Amino acid sequence: MKSVKTYTLEEAKRNLENYCAYQERCHKEVTQKLYKMRMIPEAIDLVVVHLLEHDFLNETRFAKTYARGKFRVKKWGKKRLEIELKKRDISAYNIKEAFKEIPDSDYLNVFHELAEKKAATIKETNPFKKKKKLADYLLYRGWESHLVYDKVNELF
Repeated sequence: MKSVKTYTLEEAKRNLENYCAYQERCHKEVTQKLYKMRMIPEAIDLVVVHLLEHDFLNETRFAKTYARGKFRVKKWGKKRLEIELKKRDISAYNIKEAFKEIPDSDYLNVFHELAEKKAATIKETNPFKKKKKLADYLLYRGWESHLVYDKVNELF
């Protein structure tokens, strides 16, 4: 039988401090990691409290960093960001705070740039199929439908 590594409370704290210091984490990721380490619920609570007290874990900071990063790198819209943050059990308040990190002017500039760049690469001749492909692409990335359909009609 394979022996399973067990962790003391101190080892778990150190391990998770490093885990959180490497990149921002949400509570859900941390508790999942602790369950994988076979920690008991009482120990998990103690480690999470320790991380919160020492500012290794901060849900608001996580939400802001996540939203900024995914917007800048993957060019996700607010709908997609909201869905992904909700999957990680982030509160509505923190989601609203995260959206404040993205200036409206940047948001619209990225949207128009992304739409025009994608429109130029669509090799479809049928105008309806062309519109659908662009709309699907933008909606999948989480851009608001009113923005998407206005832009699609403007481009084609």
